[in-house]
Amino acid sequence: MDAWKRLGGFIGSHMAFVSPACVVLGVLFPQIAIMRPLVTPLFAFMTFQSSLSNTFGNLWRALRHPKPMLVSLLLASVAMPCAACVLGTLLFGGDPNLVCGIVLEYSVPVAVVSAMWTNMLGGDPALSLATILLSTVAAPVTIPVTLHVLLGQTVEVDAARMMGEMAVSIALPALMGTLLNDLSRGRAAREVSPVIAPAAKIALVLVILCNSTGVAPYVRDLTPTLVGVAAFICVFSAFGYVVGLLVARAMRRPHDQVVSMTYLVGMRNISAGAVIAGEYFPGEVMFPVVIGTLFQQVLAASFGSVLRHVRTGGPLAGWGQN
Repeated sequence: MDAWKRLGGFIGSHMAFVSPACVVLGVLFPQIAIMRPLVTPLFAFMTFQSSLSNTFGNLWRALRHPKPMLVSLLLASVAMPCAACVLGTLLFGGDPNLVCGIVLEYSVPVAVVSAMWTNMLGGDPALSLATILLSTVAAPVTIPVTLHVLLGQTVEVDAARMMGEMAVSIALPALMGTLLNDLSRGRAAREVSPVIAPAAKIALVLVILCNSTGVAPYVRDLTPTLVGVAAFICVFSAFGYVVGLLVARAMRRPHDQVVSMTYLVGMRNISAGAVIAGEYFPGEVMFPVVIGTLFQQVLAASFGSVLRHVRTGGPLAGWGQN
């Protein structure tokens, strides 16, 4: 058992190296995509494990004091799509499909996997889960409205199917984990969560591998314009983490909420964006959405290192404070 827990600790502490290695493997060996049907149950398992450290009391407190959640949603669902639209138009306005893909990338819900990252880094699980749930529930409305307002695109999202998929991967596992922890009077958090945490980290590795395979066809046919789009997505994604971190620090939130807000603003449910792009738009729209898989987990691991410096009083400890 100790070796099993050490394996989980090793993966968690080396995600800055594990993530890019998984992305490279996914691009080089796209046949790994055969495991894509496992992504939803893997997401569900990660959500369940992350929610074992939560209680309904904590969730209620997050809803009763919603300022960090509402600010995170405002930044992720309004500020980031608007900024992406303005910058994308300035840089790639000659190709409306690419601009549409860039805006879609930042219009999708907060990533489910952000809950696991915040859990690994000592974030606020209640804030993370509440924000993810609200972002996901609102997505069938917010995505079409955002695209229509910013681009004039009319998109009819299959709300029932999207809600069903999100219920299976997010809502039900989160409620089950929280309920188990409450019914066991915290024993689930103390005894069950540490045992299955390594499996959840392995699940994260498999999800990164599977999602990275979707980038392979585009990487093989890169043009200078597409390289520019990829660079923009990388820089702008990093900007999202920075905004979440700086705003949380400026609000003088406790460190656990700083961690959560950093990932809630920075991470996106790219899988949902890829599905919408594939069903409702020309193929070129897919590139800015899917290329985000090359950077998202690498950036998540990198900002994990930043947050550790902030917490331990390293050279970045003063970020965002007056």
